[in-house]
Amino acid sequence: MKIVFMGTPDFAVPSLHALTEAGYEVAAVVTQPDKPKGRGKTLLPTPVKEEAVMHDIPVYQPEKVRNNPEFLEILKEINPDIIVVAAYGQIIPKEILELPKFGCINIHASLLPKYRGAAPIQRVSIDGEKETGVTIMQLDEGMDTGNIISTVKMAIPPHMNAGELFDQLGSLGARELIHVLDDLPEKLKHSIPQNQEEASYAEKITKDMGHLDWNLPAERLDCLIRGMNPNPGTYSFYRGKRVKIHKAAPEAVKHSARPGTILSLAEDRIHVACGSGALVISEIQPENHKKMDASDFIHGYQVKVNDEFDR
Repeated sequence: MKIVFMGTPDFAVPSLHALTEAGYEVAAVVTQPDKPKGRGKTLLPTPVKEEAVMHDIPVYQPEKVRNNPEFLEILKEINPDIIVVAAYGQIIPKEILELPKFGCINIHASLLPKYRGAAPIQRVSIDGEKETGVTIMQLDEGMDTGNIISTVKMAIPPHMNAGELFDQLGSLGARELIHVLDDLPEKLKHSIPQNQEEASYAEKITKDMGHLDWNLPAERLDCLIRGMNPNPGTYSFYRGKRVKIHKAAPEAVKHSARPGTILSLAEDRIHVACGSGALVISEIQPENHKKMDASDFIHGYQVKVNDEFDR
């Protein structure tokens, strides 16, 4: 079976690696163009491109795949039996969807039809979901609306952040992809339509979402911190300077303090009043500094009880 693999971020790498390990013929990899990063604006390859180069797989990086006759001709010359998509980052047009013998299948990091769209992994954490998973689906012209081929579930541990969940779901998706491809005609025959009435969308995450609202319950803030970790992160302000909150946990404690007030200090914890309960901060990053334990922040900045965030 000749495969074209389309993917971009770390999430997609385990699936590409699994295909090569299982002996499948990956004829080409399609990924997003290299992007400038850092102060020097050095062009860096995508994680999927790095993996492809390691296996000597030809790589294509079109700016767009829609209305791109030149790229379509390349795919026709390759003539894949199937196109496997994993977090590629562009909508696949009809002329590409219909090109392979077995169509295009997608590895989506949610239990479809819930959390269709761009940011399912972050959104399940932010929403406080207890369970998520990976869906292998047939691609159609909609946004993650195609028939479901296979679903595999996993429980979300209470303190897992989105970065850790990315890694878990990437590995889970890779294993399920091989399971599907090893019996593809039968799996496609038994694919099922999604229940459109149960659909929900995971919209793109923005940096502005990371500003902590201390009026919210501690449990909600904990979910937001985990869902936005490692990127783009959550933040507040202390003595007029932005501070990133990297790690915290909710605490069920009654208080009458104004939200954002530091209730108490332990050697390595900062207890901050929320709309209900308290958020216990253990890792924090002051503006223009590296991430540090709460104990270093307490001693370095002479933090005191009754100091306030966002005041």
